[in-house]
Amino acid sequence: MYSLLPGLRVVEASSFVACPTAGLYLAQMGAEVIRVDQVGGGPDYRRWPKAPGGGSFYWEGLNKGKLSVAIDLSAPEGRELLARLATLPGEGAGVFLTNFPVNGFLSWEKLSALRPDLVLTRVMGRPDGGPALDYTVASALGIPFVTGPESLGEEPVNAVLPAWDLLTGAYAAFATLAALRHRDATGEGQEVRVPLADVGIATIANLGQLAETLQGGDRKRYGNAVFGAFGRDFVTRDGERMMLMAITPRQWRGLVSVLGIGEDVARIEAERNTSFATDEGERFRHRDALFPLVEQAAARRDSGELARALDAAGCCWGPYRRMEQAVRDPEMVGDNPLFSEIAQPSGERYAVPGAMATLPGLDRHDPKPARALGADSERVLMDIAGLDSGAFSRLVDKGIVAQAD
Repeated sequence: MYSLLPGLRVVEASSFVACPTAGLYLAQMGAEVIRVDQVGGGPDYRRWPKAPGGGSFYWEGLNKGKLSVAIDLSAPEGRELLARLATLPGEGAGVFLTNFPVNGFLSWEKLSALRPDLVLTRVMGRPDGGPALDYTVASALGIPFVTGPESLGEEPVNAVLPAWDLLTGAYAAFATLAALRHRDATGEGQEVRVPLADVGIATIANLGQLAETLQGGDRKRYGNAVFGAFGRDFVTRDGERMMLMAITPRQWRGLVSVLGIGEDVARIEAERNTSFATDEGERFRHRDALFPLVEQAAARRDSGELARALDAAGCCWGPYRRMEQAVRDPEMVGDNPLFSEIAQPSGERYAVPGAMATLPGLDRHDPKPARALGADSERVLMDIAGLDSGAFSRLVDKGIVAQAD
């Protein structure tokens, strides 16, 4: 946690991954983020993975450091209350994150009528307002048909990591701050729409893959080989699997030197009239000759000794580990200042990450836990939104507002 956004108050009404991620990133940089959920929890409140007691590790992971308000959004009074929160007065307020539909009680037209300089960032599925999730975006982009082993044929392979959700969340946080900078300069508010589908196709285009496909059709599957460069998994003498990469000339020279394959590489270059020293594409193009050479060299070395030699030469490599091994690595988690062990609403105590950026000139504060659902309803609605005690009690009695037990 850092204090880079003091005085910024963001109201978030969202679910699933992308939009809550945007709120999380803003909270970790110091914004006060007020998360509004349906009484009893929204559609993502009990998502897997779960703690032994039933609490959602997923939900509390994405909602660390946010205040929690529980409102019945199916009731007219509840909807009016959320609109009031989204458009609170104040220089640092009037910032709203949501993935609710374009039309309805949270439309730009209705909310901007309450506060014209509102900054409303809306995460969407498709640009036309239709639904889309990470996996449907990936499937529509053709990603599952270029993922997996070369021998697989036409069967799609879905990725486990929700890349488009995460990219969309990060972009939504960035776009929110850009719109805020514009408001500070001009006094103008606006709605910012960030569709998952557009993030997906734009990212593919930014990486050159759209142009590649227009010129030559779909890319083939290459298994674990890195397209256009030297990179693949190799097994050492003691049975460990390592990802060996060589993107830069220095990394290539280091890898060749550590593996002791210089003469063989030179022979291949002479036979094929090419050079691998400066052109990473040539290393990929001639992988049929280079991969067996590296396989044999890696198989003659134990992983520990090889790892030390690769590090000394400035090579790029990584071990293959189970996730449970990775999280027990002191360098990754235990001794990493990114993490702190804290108690969460699930009743479990475990390592939790704070802001991913490192700012050497600032102290990195420990991450704050997620709040129990509705834990801050009274504080937010009375102290921030200005409800008097009678109005708040009436809403609680009617079930419009809920507090944590």
